Amino acid sequence: MTQRGVNGVRDAYDVVVIGAGLGGMTCANRLARAGRSVLLLEQHTQLGGLATWFRRKGHLFDVALHGFPVGMIKTVRKYWSKEVADRITQLRGIRFDNPQFRLTTDYTREDFTRLLVEDFSVPAATVQAFFDHTRSMNFYDDDGRTTRELFEEFFPGRTDVVRLLMEPITYANGSTLDDPAISYGIVFSNFMSKGVYTFHGGTDEFIGLLEKELLASGVDVRTKARAERILTEPDGRVVGVAVNGVTVGARSVVSNGNLKSTVLDLLDADVLPADFRTQAEAVRINTSSCQVYIGLKEGETIDYMGDLVFTSTAPTFDTDAMLAKEVTSRTYSVYYPENRQSVGRTAIVASSNARYEDWTGMSEELYKADKARLAEATLDDLSRYLPRIREMYDHLEVATPRTFERYTLHRGGSSFGTKFEGLPVSQNLPQAAPGLFHTGSVAIIMSGWLGAANYGVIVANEVDKYLGRGQET
Repeated sequence: MTQRGVNGVRDAYDVVVIGAGLGGMTCANRLARAGRSVLLLEQHTQLGGLATWFRRKGHLFDVALHGFPVGMIKTVRKYWSKEVADRITQLRGIRFDNPQFRLTTDYTREDFTRLLVEDFSVPAATVQAFFDHTRSMNFYDDDGRTTRELFEEFFPGRTDVVRLLMEPITYANGSTLDDPAISYGIVFSNFMSKGVYTFHGGTDEFIGLLEKELLASGVDVRTKARAERILTEPDGRVVGVAVNGVTVGARSVVSNGNLKSTVLDLLDADVLPADFRTQAEAVRINTSSCQVYIGLKEGETIDYMGDLVFTSTAPTFDTDAMLAKEVTSRTYSVYYPENRQSVGRTAIVASSNARYEDWTGMSEELYKADKARLAEATLDDLSRYLPRIREMYDHLEVATPRTFERYTLHRGGSSFGTKFEGLPVSQNLPQAAPGLFHTGSVAIIMSGWLGAANYGVIVANEVDKYLGRGQET
């Protein structure tokens, strides 16, 4: 069973995984199934990282917007179990409501093609060429273009088309028009296939099933176990971790934590080559988000209004406006009772992108007042769709970038890891510190449920190869 703390922990393992987000969990499970002894450490009280939930007074809330591409089914079936994969289901409808257009879609390539051709009057050949181009994008052929330049090539001057194609991806991974086009194209093409999916029954049941699989695979899972330091030999080779004041030996260590925290905080300053450390210091942290959690009273129901509702009052798509503290754009994730039968109540989570610096450096009194203003503004906006919303709910609370920083330890409360330059730092870490690997959210691409799980698999394979060389503790 999962234990709290480190009482009874073994002296040494083949692998210690720091952080039980989806990347760390998947990496740990794959390595354990390959016959490696694995210790999985999570500083929080429950597993999942940002793929998690909390309960309040009879309500159950996912911490953020959760939707992922159809590829998640294959990944979960192959690296977890058929039982878990069979409960992944497609969302029924994605709704857009902004000054430029209003529409509902199932977010498949076929429906988006129809919308772009019929409603937006884009030539079918152009739509086909754009979809084919994004599908073919990969790391090795990156031509250095920005997403803005990509859109200008295919849809010059079409701010409405840019909004339709860009806004959901910004919510999914924090990308902007000035980020590399490759970071947009890969994520967009993953989604632009057979729609958006979720786990039927809720994130709590999903993570519970993964925890069951971890234990069955032989992973030693510990919560309330915070890694304090990664231990190395004088030559930089990893030999263990310090956790809750205890030293645990390890032939390799995988960090599922924030990349910069891993490199700059958990390692002694002189472990890494100076040029590598400088490269890590230059990596930019991606943005964060705010959430307003709204739980409806028992017996209160709503007609179907979409599973995800992308709303905005901004005239056009504008990254600065999306990040501004005065919120103009929100995504409502609606959790209907039929998908959460264990709870039987409706919950709505309003998500908005945010800058960490807008929520720090203030008094506690001002912080609480700003949270209250965000809650009221959200209720005002939601009343456009649910006029009685203030009568319907009996629980409401707000999470900010400070909340994410507290519970995940991510620098800047980042919801999406690092910008694109974080990827080579993450990938090349084992060359700088032999035996140390990283599988946290990086490069915008390796974020979200599918990106995190797949990166966990990639890193597990690299760790297994490293251990196969006969390294000794």
